[in-house]
Amino acid sequence: MPTTFRLRQQPTPAPSGRDRPRWYGPGLLWMVSSVGSGSVLFTPRIGARYGYELLWLALIVTVLMWIMIREAGRYSVATGRTLLDGFRDVPGPADWAVWVIFVPQVVAGVVTIAGIAALVGSALMVALPGGQALYAGVVILGSGTLVLAGRYRGVERITAVMALVLVGAALTAAASTVSRDITTGLVPDVPDDLDLYFVLPWVGFILAGAVGIMWFSYWVAARGFGGPTGASTSTDQTDGARGDMPSGGQVDRDERIERVRAWTRTMSRTAALGVAGGGLVIVSFLVLGAELLAPQGRVPDGVDVARDLTALLGDLWGTFGEVLLLTCVVVALWGTIFANQDGWARTYADATRLVAGGPHDDGAAGDEGPAGRVARLVRGPRAVYLTYVAVAMTLAPLVLFLLVRNPVEILSVGGIIAAAHTPVVVGLTLYVNRRLPAPVRPSRTSQAALGTAGVFFGAFAIVYLLSLVEVRIG
Repeated sequence: MPTTFRLRQQPTPAPSGRDRPRWYGPGLLWMVSSVGSGSVLFTPRIGARYGYELLWLALIVTVLMWIMIREAGRYSVATGRTLLDGFRDVPGPADWAVWVIFVPQVVAGVVTIAGIAALVGSALMVALPGGQALYAGVVILGSGTLVLAGRYRGVERITAVMALVLVGAALTAAASTVSRDITTGLVPDVPDDLDLYFVLPWVGFILAGAVGIMWFSYWVAARGFGGPTGASTSTDQTDGARGDMPSGGQVDRDERIERVRAWTRTMSRTAALGVAGGGLVIVSFLVLGAELLAPQGRVPDGVDVARDLTALLGDLWGTFGEVLLLTCVVVALWGTIFANQDGWARTYADATRLVAGGPHDDGAAGDEGPAGRVARLVRGPRAVYLTYVAVAMTLAPLVLFLLVRNPVEILSVGGIIAAAHTPVVVGLTLYVNRRLPAPVRPSRTSQAALGTAGVFFGAFAIVYLLSLVEVRIG
């Protein structure tokens, strides 16, 4: 049932003057958190196979990613609600939009965690005695246990530092090896031997992916951009249909509008810094793949993929470079597993609360009867969250890894899901943002830009599906 979109009733003070928050700190943190399988694995593979021919594509996706996460953040700043909660307001069968997000992301979460663990296991078996299965199993079970116990924050800080070291090493190495050939990649061109199955996972994993757009909405709310969440909606459908502002005095109304606009600008700068930094990391790994791996005809693949990746720094800095890369990859990606197990489980628990009849406002009273009892259970979602961590984020990835083992094959499926799911997330975000009150609604230019991002990713998904049909028919 559609509900009114109301501005936050008690947003935090407008971010101006001496009280202006340090938006660049969260931006740098988000940049570091974006260093994952897309940067470390798929980007060097693209550079090794296509050189700089797809640099233009990386730049376009980076810009579009900023547009998408900015609009996801806009919704949370203005309403105090997450995107997933907002998707309940999309017309049609009850909670259909939540299900459309929920089901594919369950698959994506299992696949991504299994693939990253396989990559970490591949790196550890290069440096230490023992097989990939042993190390990947320890990584999945160990991180899952710590997340269940809620004792991984200290480890997470260490992994963030190592991710920052990896970023610095990649930037330094790329700056020392880049050639003038990089300018050829600025002109859009499609390689003659373009392999969509090879390229699409990379596109899906660049920076954030579909779930990253959703998580930015949660992140914005958790950071307090615009004020605390909760008590931000009303069931008055009449006001919602008109998109009116909440009642109150003109001064109070204008003050709240200005605060939301100020927080939106702050959030937008934070997103821009994070995406720009993450994009620079992507370009750096592309440079290393093009300059160091491509001349050798060396495309990282298979169970021992990490052995090929060591050449990214080993060819420049010898044994020190190899050890540095392996250490950073292991620690940084292990931190990614922690974050993914926690983040996806929270998303699943939130989706379960919503589809089980949980109210928009966690503090509201639930209905009586069986549906009301279920709603009351999921309003205290700790048990649901822990179940998702144990089953969907630990046991299921472990089983998948043991069946496949190859990190490239596993993560390719996750990347394809991310790329195909992105236009769905974008379309739903465009709808709920268009229903925001007029003073804080995105401009037509912003709406057009978001629509362009959806069309771009949708075209990729359609072309890929058509290629699969063609292969089957052929």
